[in-house]
Amino acid sequence: MEFFRGLVLGQYVPVDSAIHRLDPRTKILATLLLLTVMFAVREFAGLAILTVLLVAVALAARIAPAYLLRGLRPLFWLLVFAVVLQVFFGEPGGHPMFRWGPVVVTRENLAQAAFYGWRLLLLVLSTTVMTLVTSPMEFTDGLERLLRPFQRVGVPAHDLAMMMTIALRFIPTLLEEAEKIMKAQMARGAEFTRGSLPTRARALTPLLVPLFVGAFRRADALAVAMEARCYRGGEHRTRMHVLRFGPQDLVAVTVVAAAAAFALIPPAAWRGH
Repeated sequence: MEFFRGLVLGQYVPVDSAIHRLDPRTKILATLLLLTVMFAVREFAGLAILTVLLVAVALAARIAPAYLLRGLRPLFWLLVFAVVLQVFFGEPGGHPMFRWGPVVVTRENLAQAAFYGWRLLLLVLSTTVMTLVTSPMEFTDGLERLLRPFQRVGVPAHDLAMMMTIALRFIPTLLEEAEKIMKAQMARGAEFTRGSLPTRARALTPLLVPLFVGAFRRADALAVAMEARCYRGGEHRTRMHVLRFGPQDLVAVTVVAAAAAFALIPPAAWRGH
């Protein structure tokens, strides 16, 4: 049960902060820039700079660190699997530190495992922070405005933005529904945490079938509700709040771009070598 309660991705925290008041396009572009830089960074120092930036953003957004770290708990076993895979099956060669039959653990593989694990944590944290400080409506409007130039080549900007927003919005709902179904199945004697891996996989069938049925039922109800309200997509659609870039958005983009640039600079260049 704790697995489903721990995920905070897709949720929104309505707090009055400088980060929440930023233009949603600023937050989306800043997140995309950080994600790109995280894949381009090759040094631990770069990841440390990005970590400091994310922590500063979370504090400025008045998000409790304990609440933010809850989003990492569901990914614990995925992180462990990725790190172990890199430690034992990384690149051959290097300086051996531990040997168990044909398996050799080297110092280089341990360093790479720590680096990739840290990067995975930052990827999850950056996207989680973006969803925590951006409401679904703001995310839809911002993403649609960013995709609007591509409408000239046939890209349905509003439809794509709406689909992504609905997907993010229904993540907590589906997880809550899965928890209810799991409790109902366990009350009827189902076991999800005992037995071998194939046994656990087969035990998920009573959970997945009603979960998918419920998801399709919710999707159909949402489509009926949108049609009943005469929803016709983004054409000729007006908005209560018009998006405008302000001085605070320029400051935020400058800070993120500067941190990204420093993260890409090798430590040797800082020392002037």
